Parts: sequence; C-alpha cells; structure tokens
Amino acid sequence: MQPFLGPDFLLATPTARRLYHEVASSLPIIDYHNHLPPEQIAADTTWDSLGRIWLEGDHYKWRAMRWAGIDERRITGEADFREKYDAFAAIMPKLLGNPLYHWSHLELDRYFGLSGAVLNSGSAAAIWEAANAELGKPGHSARGLLRQMKVELVGTTDDPCDSLEHHIALKDDPSLGFRMVPSFRPDKAFKIELDGFPSYINRLASVVGHPVRSFEDLTGALVARLDHFVAAGCVATDHGIEILRAGSDCGAARLDGILGKRLANQSLDETEIADFHGAVLVSLGRAYAARGLVMQLHIGATRNNRTALFRQLGPDAGGDSIADRPIAAELNALLDRLDRTGSLPRTILYALDPTRNEVIVTTAGNFQDGSVPGKVQAGSGWWFNDQLDGMERQMTQLAQMGLISTFVGMLTDSRSFLSFPRHEYFRRLFCNMVGNWVETGQVPNDADLLDTLVRDVCYRNARSWFVGT
Repeated sequence: MQPFLGPDFLLATPTARRLYHEVASSLPIIDYHNHLPPEQIAADTTWDSLGRIWLEGDHYKWRAMRWAGIDERRITGEADFREKYDAFAAIMPKLLGNPLYHWSHLELDRYFGLSGAVLNSGSAAAIWEAANAELGKPGHSARGLLRQMKVELVGTTDDPCDSLEHHIALKDDPSLGFRMVPSFRPDKAFKIELDGFPSYINRLASVVGHPVRSFEDLTGALVARLDHFVAAGCVATDHGIEILRAGSDCGAARLDGILGKRLANQSLDETEIADFHGAVLVSLGRAYAARGLVMQLHIGATRNNRTALFRQLGPDAGGDSIADRPIAAELNALLDRLDRTGSLPRTILYALDPTRNEVIVTTAGNFQDGSVPGKVQAGSGWWFNDQLDGMERQMTQLAQMGLISTFVGMLTDSRSFLSFPRHEYFRRLFCNMVGNWVETGQVPNDADLLDTLVRDVCYRNARSWFVGT
C-alpha cells in the first residue's frame, strides 16, 4: 500500500514511475490559460494567511463548502479568514473522491513543505501556523510561488478594453524569471444578446477614441485593441461560448442593422443573434490567423443558474454547471467559414460537456491541413473535467481518434497562485496511462519513444505553440 500522496502517487507501474520521476517531474510549466490577476504579479503580492490565499475568490472551494453545509457567512461573507479556513478544514474529510482533496494536500506539501499532513479539524491549527510562517518568507510572494513551480509562461485572461499596463511594465523585465502575457477575451463584444452589450460598446468606443455605430466600426475597434495586445506580448485569445452559433454569411447591411437595433436597446431574434455571433468570430479569427495567434474556444457552460447567488455575489461564484446542447454542426460550420478562405488560426477546442469529447476530437481532425502538427487541438479536460477520470477520458479519446503526440497538454484555468500542482497531477496521470500501455503490450517499451512522447505532451508542444523554439 502506498502512502498518501507518496512519491509514486498515481504511478502504478515501473514504466510510469520511471517516466514521471526521470522525465516529467523536472519539466518547466507553460500555463497558457489562467485567470491570475496581472496586477498581483506586477505588485508581487503577498498574503497574510493560508485562509486568504486559499479561499479568496476560489469558487471551486466555495461550491464544495456549500455542498457540505457551510453557511455563506463562512464562505464569502463577513467571517474572517481564520474562521473560513477552519470551516474548510472541517469539511476536508467529506471531500474524499473530489479533486479538491488531492489538490489541497498537494499544495500544502509542494508550497509549504507539509509532506504527509492531512487537513481536518484536529490538524487545522498546526497547519495554519506552519503555512502562515512560510507565507511570510520571500519565496511565497506572487512571483515567488510561480518561480517555485518553474513556470515559464503565464497567460492571463484580459478584456479588450483593459489597459494592459502591468503586462507592458513587465514585458521586458529580466528580473521576473518568467513571461506574463495577456490573452484577448472579447466575449462582451460578440454576446449581443446580453443586457450589458450597449454599454460595453460605448466603453469600447471610448477606449479606441471613435464611435462604434456600424459592424465595420466594431471590428475595426476590436482589431485595434488586438494590436495593442500583440504589442504587449499576446500569443493567444480566448472565448467563453455558452451557446455556439456559427451564423450565416451575410452582408454589411444586415450586420449594421442588427447592431443598430441592439444599440437602440431593441431585442433580437435567434437568427439575428447567430448571424452576429458568427460574423464577429469569423472576423476576429481572420485577424488572429494574420497575426499568428492561437484561438481558444471554451464551449458549453451554463452560467449563473442560481438567481439568489448571482444577485448576492455576481458571476464566478459557484453557480455554473455543464450545458448539454449539441455543438457538432455549429462548430464545424464556424471552423469551415474560416478554413474556406485560408484564415483558420491555430485553434484549441474545449467542451465542458464530456459527452462531447468525441465531437471535439473528430472535429479537430477535419481541419488539420499539414501546416503545423495538431493545428486544431482537442483541449484538455476543462473545469469540471480536470480531475482524474475527466482528463483520462479526454486523453484516451484524443489518442484513439486523433494524435495525442501533438497535444499541447495541461493548463490551470485558475485564479489561484497555489494551483500549479495541477500540472503535476496531470503529468502523473499521463505517465501512468503510458505505463499501462506498456504493461499491457499496447506500445513498445522503448525509452526514447516514450520519453519523447512525455516531454512533448507535458512541455515541448505547449512551449512551441506559446513561446516558440
């Protein structure tokens, strides 16, 4: 029996253990998509307690705490962070089987040296004191935590209207020790159906310094902001898409009419919404391809489902879940609109609904054109799927229906500076999968072959895509 989170955690075969310990464990991290606040990296923020760095803004933990019966006062409310931490520690024994149990204990070990510690009400006080003592040391600032994990690149998620002042300030700073790059996230500019769309367009117009009254004005403003992002180091873009709409090819007059109606606070029908969504995404996709940027599409969340929670805390508070809408026809149509004109950028597709994994993988296969290995990617297990079963399912289907050798691997998609052991979690799982293939005779026990695969999937493919050679 292995010890809890021991050296061979998740590594069931000799090949898996060799691959992880000799190949994967020492590789740097390319975290090409996350939600870390750039201002905290710029300020090299420090934290006064484990409660604050663990629980402030982490809706994964908030959701689990509510499920375990913790009242909102001790989750996001007025309780101090020691009380919130104690509440989280008390429910830890209830989290067996949930990835939070593994992630939290990996974080205690990897960042604070608390190897073998098991968090519960009885151990909470000692762990609190030990972790807080480490947080007071220089290596546990925002930058220090990233350096501890050998992070080479951090891709934040940023609105087109953002100034990017922190990215610009740090772009050529040799003391940083890693790259922080912005990612262009234009959701508010194409979700024309949302209540805040007209006010957002006014904000965008103010930032670019000219009115946005036509579709050409809008795309011109977005491309101007995109170029600002590229100047600040941008290498990737991202789009959160609850309902995927490809729309139809239509002329400027129709698109101007749709935009004009919405700016006048008139409602639109579904066909108008779809045509506008598709037109903006196609226009932007062409701009991404021309600039060599990666396009990411995160498809299939249903958001803010609990009205009372949304009214109390706003978005990203733990009220989101998996949508089950079909995506195959719309996704293929959208990518084809770009591909027909030779303007499909390198693309990563993510489906929150795991039953769509095969759709994502086989769609990605449709649009490989030989220009770059894995030009269209089936992205890693996302959000509710970045746990053991979800990641293994995604990689198994990618391996069987596509080419896992070209996969750009794991990302944190996190708001937490303590989330980077998730890359270790992924790497251990992947090495175990490959080890099982060897054990069952599915692949040869060829060290060069296997080592190359592990290095590529865990590091080199992502480095090639997001950093360059």
